[in-house]
Amino acid sequence: MRQAHVLLIEGRRAGENSLALSLRKVGLQVTVCHTSTAALHVFPNDAPNLIIYDAATMRSNGARTCRRLCRKWETVPIIHCRLNGEAEPTDAEADVYLEQPYTSRKLLNRIRALLPVDPQREEIVRVGPFTLYRHKRSINIAGQGEQRLTPKLAHLIEAFLRHPAEVLDRRTLMATVWKTDYIGDTRTLDVHIRWVRELIETDPAAPQLLTTVRGVGYVFNPQVLLTTSDSRTGMP
Repeated sequence: MRQAHVLLIEGRRAGENSLALSLRKVGLQVTVCHTSTAALHVFPNDAPNLIIYDAATMRSNGARTCRRLCRKWETVPIIHCRLNGEAEPTDAEADVYLEQPYTSRKLLNRIRALLPVDPQREEIVRVGPFTLYRHKRSINIAGQGEQRLTPKLAHLIEAFLRHPAEVLDRRTLMATVWKTDYIGDTRTLDVHIRWVRELIETDPAAPQLLTTVRGVGYVFNPQVLLTTSDSRTGMP
């Protein structure tokens, strides 16, 4: 695994079971914080490559802390770890949720999937005028320059780019992007759909590229740009 800096938030009671041991063993640089306050101030001029919140060793599920970290570093992915039987704090806005027991290999596989990689190994997903750079998590629309994306926004846009003109239901999107089968509350999905529209639509209030299929889900229509003379001026 390439050198990367991980911010690990865990309680002091983790002791010899600290996740830092296995992370450092594979060559990761690890900064450990034992309080949420310390985690929010440990990088005053920089940012970690990834954050792990080990709720299993803390006195809080960390939802509020994770949300604050998301606001501070919008593009830094977060892994949330919790005790067996504890409810998943879906409002934590983490990228991955792990429930004990899980193996070190499973944790490291999740880390590998979220860490930035060598730009020379960049993977590009291109559909019409849309070019998504997966590892950099950025998108270029009609040659207007790259725009950075949050991890979840990048995954959501990739899902639509890989399935143009196909209806993607809400359950599929929740499973693909948020890795959950729970669809009792999809407000997070609704918010991200709005953000996608603000990014790609000329008029987000009257979407043409990403349209709603009422009662089912959404469909991405990239051909709209290919069949019109819209120069996309005025896009954000």
